[in-house]
Amino acid sequence: MKTTKTNLATPVAAGIAAMLLAGCAVGPDYARPQLNLPERYTSSPSASKEAEGVPLARLSPELDVPAQWWQAFRSEPLNALVTQSLAGNPTIEAADAALRAAQENEAADRAAFWPSVALGYSPTRQRVASAVASPVSSNASLYTLHTAQVTVSYTPDVFGGTRRQVEGAQASTELQQFQSVAAKLTLSSNVVTAAITEASLRAQQSATLTIIAGQKEVLQAYRKQLTLGQVAPADVDAQEAALAATEATLPPLDRQLAQQRNLLATLAGRFPSQGVEARFDLDALQLPTELPLTLPSSLVEHRPDVRAAEAQLKSASAAIGVAVAARLPSVTLGVNSYGSSAYKLSDLFKASSLFWTVAGSVTQPIFDGGALKHREAAARASFDQAAAQYRATVLAAFQDVANTLEAIDADTRALQAAVKAERTASQSLARTQAQVRLGDASALSLRIAQQAQQQALLNLVQARALRLTDAAALFQALGGGWWNAP
Repeated sequence: MKTTKTNLATPVAAGIAAMLLAGCAVGPDYARPQLNLPERYTSSPSASKEAEGVPLARLSPELDVPAQWWQAFRSEPLNALVTQSLAGNPTIEAADAALRAAQENEAADRAAFWPSVALGYSPTRQRVASAVASPVSSNASLYTLHTAQVTVSYTPDVFGGTRRQVEGAQASTELQQFQSVAAKLTLSSNVVTAAITEASLRAQQSATLTIIAGQKEVLQAYRKQLTLGQVAPADVDAQEAALAATEATLPPLDRQLAQQRNLLATLAGRFPSQGVEARFDLDALQLPTELPLTLPSSLVEHRPDVRAAEAQLKSASAAIGVAVAARLPSVTLGVNSYGSSAYKLSDLFKASSLFWTVAGSVTQPIFDGGALKHREAAARASFDQAAAQYRATVLAAFQDVANTLEAIDADTRALQAAVKAERTASQSLARTQAQVRLGDASALSLRIAQQAQQQALLNLVQARALRLTDAAALFQALGGGWWNAP
């Protein structure tokens, strides 16, 4: 029987030693889910064609997204404002602080791999009853006891629960990292979009003022003709009404422009009253001649929201291992205390005052009402949820890129139509004005031509701005180029 016990104990001890040395970790090892990614973003190729006055922006798969992608618009004021915003916006400061907190929490979790060492010193003054005073010593009932000790404790990560916990902390750090990247990308995109909007509003103001100047010239001509009896008073009244209607569109543009300036100041981390130095005009913002179009297989590597969703999936995978390890034995190799106790401080650490303790334990949960089992099941369900959310994020990312590509294609055709319409409307207005001066056209024809030219001018401005905005949206949809940053 004794020999049998020895033979049984040897494999058990060997198994425990093998687990300690091999460092196995329970739970699944993370692997990125298989995604059947398409070869293209849209179902049909671009329908835009080169037209006079509206060059196409070529989409190049070989062109990567630069880290400072906003420089593609070739505007020094825009470059400076984006840099100021990234440095001064409190949203970025908060994101960076969240990342530092996650890094420190990860470092704190890694400390579980090491033994815990503590120093202690405890002086006590005590009085005991004279009837139970120690006869070994002086039989005094009032004494002082000094105790100094070093305590070392260590819990080996036998089943990998601590490693899985650290793995989850790493995933949390990665999540915060990509949320910080996403915050910077969103801020820079908002600044670029706000700058383009301001430029569009300024161009609409300029176009409206040009229209008003033309309408005033016509009104003066009508008033002269009225004194000569060449036009009716109703024609003058109608022209004055048209002028007043056009002038009424200026205050809303002024309001929108002022609010846009407030937005730019806030994005830069300033109060609206402080403002920003940069002013943006539509002619000073250039559409890039080439736009990047990274491969669909690279999008999951570059989009911050996709990478953040994957980090959540990693964390959920690690949580399964933590839940499984909680159901297995917990091993403590030893709790070691070494110290000294003495009635006098000068007697500390003498041979007669020394003491030490060595202890070890193994704890196996037996009955907990199924709590640990259900926690593991919940962790696995959370992993399935994170996996579904990851796939949904990938789908949304591809939809975002596809929508942006479709918008750029439509913008090009819309701009071509707007250029043609504005050219035609301006020519029609010029002919009508000449006919009015010769008395060959009615006042109604003039007002119709003026309205057509006014709408054509505003449509052209908006089409130019929309094309720039969607170009910026493509840089954002492709991930913003953070991987090319120094």
